[in-house]
Amino acid sequence: MGYSTSSSSSPPSSPPPILTPCAACKILRRRCVDKCVLAPYFPPTHPLKFTIAHRVFGASNIIKLLQELPEDQRADAVSSMVYEANARLRDPVYGCAGAICQLQKQISELQAEVAKAQAEIINMQCQNSNLFDLICKQISSEENPMPSFHDILNYSVFEDFLFDDSV
Repeated sequence: MGYSTSSSSSPPSSPPPILTPCAACKILRRRCVDKCVLAPYFPPTHPLKFTIAHRVFGASNIIKLLQELPEDQRADAVSSMVYEANARLRDPVYGCAGAICQLQKQISELQAEVAKAQAEIINMQCQNSNLFDLICKQISSEENPMPSFHDILNYSVFEDFLFDDSV
């Protein structure tokens, strides 16, 4: 599996397909063998992927790590190495940890914004509820006018005056 073919299928009369080494072997300028441990993860079409990982981890460390892992975990390991290498190239001091801290800060800021927006929504709901209550009271007082406390007091004083025998 060390070499990859440039054409997927070829008619029987055409010349044999051209074999190209994996990106890792091509960059390292070495012969790509059939059981190259790097070939499945660094195809010839993605040389930058290996270049980035190689720059940070070194070829021997990448090979050693891949050989120690079960085959079903190797693709994830390569993805992680390439991601970490990219992060290290962008931020040589903190690497992925710097990106994680930055994302955590962003999450905290967004959570604060969400909490503020939720508080504003509750405030507006309370205002709408109060306004609705006032409108309902106004409508009910217009449909069925109730005397005010002042009206009731004036009426009873007037009534007392009318029916008072001493006056």
